[in-house]
Amino acid sequence: MTREEALQLMEKHIKTKNLRKHCLAVEAVMRALARHFGEDEEKWGLAGLLHDIDYEMTKDEPERHSLVGAEMLTDLGLPEDVVYAVKAHNGHHGLPRTDLMSRALYATDPLTGLIVAAALIRPEKKLAVIDVPFLMNRYHEKSFARGASRETIAACSDLGLSLEDFMHIGLEAMKEIAGDLGL
Repeated sequence: MTREEALQLMEKHIKTKNLRKHCLAVEAVMRALARHFGEDEEKWGLAGLLHDIDYEMTKDEPERHSLVGAEMLTDLGLPEDVVYAVKAHNGHHGLPRTDLMSRALYATDPLTGLIVAAALIRPEKKLAVIDVPFLMNRYHEKSFARGASRETIAACSDLGLSLEDFMHIGLEAMKEIAGDLGL
């Protein structure tokens, strides 16, 4: 599946503007992580772009989220490691994250939310004014961006990355697509 086909698929199944932006952000960070680790950017990007493909169908049934999406992606012939990463990103299932891609997607999903929330509390509402120390301060504020699980973000250690390095890679990747994100 090409990136363009994946984008069309995502847009077909996800109508919410902010959820679409979230998928684009996760895709950008996953591509940057793939570059960092010398992995396949296209495959990692597909996992990021399509990880919430079923969210609008399953949002009221978190125990089904990512299982339905994984099934959809299997039916479309996506690679098994991409499908597994999508399935395992939902911690609800307790699936082991057995490879680098699934570990990366799991930690990246909430990181993008933390970064967006950090940008939105600034008067400029732009990623360009955010840096890693600012993100670290927000990360340690328990009441800030509560939906961005600190435990899940901290799973970046399973990638061999420090929290600061993980945030740096994620922030820089999202800055590259700031226009698409409206930030």
